[in-house]
Amino acid sequence: MQSTIEQRGGLATRARERFLAGFARQLGHPRASVMAFLLNKYNNTAITAAVTELGVTEGDRAADIGFGGGVGLGLLLEQVGTGQVYGVDISEPMLRRAARRYRGRVDVRAGSITDLPLQDASIDRLVTTNTLYFVDDLPVAIAELARVRAPGGRVVIGIADPDAMRRMPYTPYGFILRPVDEVVAAMAAGGLELTGHARVGDGPDAYHLLVAQA
Repeated sequence: MQSTIEQRGGLATRARERFLAGFARQLGHPRASVMAFLLNKYNNTAITAAVTELGVTEGDRAADIGFGGGVGLGLLLEQVGTGQVYGVDISEPMLRRAARRYRGRVDVRAGSITDLPLQDASIDRLVTTNTLYFVDDLPVAIAELARVRAPGGRVVIGIADPDAMRRMPYTPYGFILRPVDEVVAAMAAGGLELTGHARVGDGPDAYHLLVAQA
């Protein structure tokens, strides 16, 4: 009997680990439509705050890097007016979904934050939220954001508090949880000097918005 109970417990543990690993992969590279819904629902507050922090104005060229479910693209569209919104993501299903949803109003491009499909100094307002957990080479990602930022442009990087993230059951499966100070140092070294640091939420677990204004 004891052996049977232990076997069932082991199976349950392995099933849980497979589920969490799969969920973590979906967060980093979403493929299912339900993930777009979940990303938009649970990240809406942070993304809205990040876009607000961008300070988008009429005529700006704005980009959401790693847009996931796409809620940030819609927010940018509301603000650029005659400007242009770009969306960059690695997930083909999310790219197709955004192309259908925004019907040519957003220039949707396949690409990674470490190899952005954007020209040098071409974007006035850049936002990226919850992407750095999946980036192995942080300096390259920062350098790419700096490369495409136009003179006088602004970059907003959104990351959850790493201590709060470590308490999530799925983050051991592929997430890179860097201290905020490490991200700030990489920004400075890569040409994105920190000019603002806002928090979303209350207490030590509040979300971080790191701002770099040229």
